[in-house]
Amino acid sequence: MAPKLERFVSPGKDNGLRATASIKRGELVYSAEPLACCVSNKQAREVCHHCFTRRETLLRCSQCKMARYCNTTCQKQAWCDHKRECKCLRSLLPRIPTDSVRLAARIILALLNPSQSSSGEELYPLEEHESHLSSMSEHKKQGLSELASMLELYLQQEVPHLTSALPPSCQEPLSLIAKVTCNCFTISDGELQEIGVGLYPSLSLLNHDCRPNCVMVFEGTRLQLRAVQDISAEEELTISYIETLSLTEDRQKQLEEQYHFTCHCQRCDSQDKDKLLLSGTEARWRLLKEALPGVEKLKVESNCEALLESCSHLLSTAEDVPDENLYKLRLTDMALDASIQLGLWEKALRYGELTLPVYRRYYPDPHPVHGVQLMRVGKLQHYLEHLQEALDTFRQAYQIIKITHGDDHPLTTDLLMKMEECRTEMAQQSSSIH
Repeated sequence: MAPKLERFVSPGKDNGLRATASIKRGELVYSAEPLACCVSNKQAREVCHHCFTRRETLLRCSQCKMARYCNTTCQKQAWCDHKRECKCLRSLLPRIPTDSVRLAARIILALLNPSQSSSGEELYPLEEHESHLSSMSEHKKQGLSELASMLELYLQQEVPHLTSALPPSCQEPLSLIAKVTCNCFTISDGELQEIGVGLYPSLSLLNHDCRPNCVMVFEGTRLQLRAVQDISAEEELTISYIETLSLTEDRQKQLEEQYHFTCHCQRCDSQDKDKLLLSGTEARWRLLKEALPGVEKLKVESNCEALLESCSHLLSTAEDVPDENLYKLRLTDMALDASIQLGLWEKALRYGELTLPVYRRYYPDPHPVHGVQLMRVGKLQHYLEHLQEALDTFRQAYQIIKITHGDDHPLTTDLLMKMEECRTEMAQQSSSIH
């Protein structure tokens, strides 16, 4: 089948990808396995290091004590990639290298074993990837230099010298680390929770837009690029590099610091939604803004009781702040997460239902974030036996997820099963009444 995308020079943006023919909303544009990937350190105990599936119990590698697998099948299939990494991990114990160092090392090992590399054809070879070192601050370069030193130390036993077997641009550790940090993608599960990082060279060509025409979802490590708008032939394909629910100034600052460009998309130039994001009296919402760093620290620490108590208190003092206010929405979301972690289902449902009208305004359908939020709320309604409400919520989620994830994605299948469960339970209730 002819590819649906091609490389081109995007005006004002250097390289990019565009459609070779018209693409319908919901259509799969491109699918790829990574050149290299790894599970995030913070998810290392919860996700299989081969298939990237979440499991409550995983088998641990007896040698490095870090890699974990669903079963012996996953462990055996992973061994060809893991055996050299395993020695590197053991050499650093008890220290654990950062995600970017582990990914860079896996890239080097993949390039040294091209027959094992799953990414044969590329529109954008690794040697062409931008490092952006020339536009970085000295402070950022210093941080990357420390990572490059760790990479050399980590690979010392397996690749003592970054040899001529590697492309010239990959023989310099600093340049490689810079390329990895600028071009890798966060791998997420079906519900958009981070599980790992990977490098997908061809898709590094995709440019950013704060209101993109494509989204990326993952099935295991396989990346799927799907259209969320109808796209014309020769129209540029875009994704969002960042979470877009933030003020224009904050989005632009993040893009400049992390990706080294200034966004001039329509949403940024018009500062669309900024006024709504800051709705309410400033003196009232500023208290929420100032409290957020402390609350987010509790979330990072997984201190769910203190997190919920803090969020509940702040929200009770801000009832006159509109639900659309960015800082109130962030607190409501964190209260929802904490309530779920603590098993407080009724409270979680109250917070979840408060977010839905706001998500609908900020995430134009079909947006995967809105679809996943609807699914979360639907599961709470289902668990609490609000069956008709759950079915209605699942139906709304399905209208989005079938476009953003596709009919064959496990999340879509799970959603259809939930809808069928609701119908069955409603029918049983109806028959018992009669």
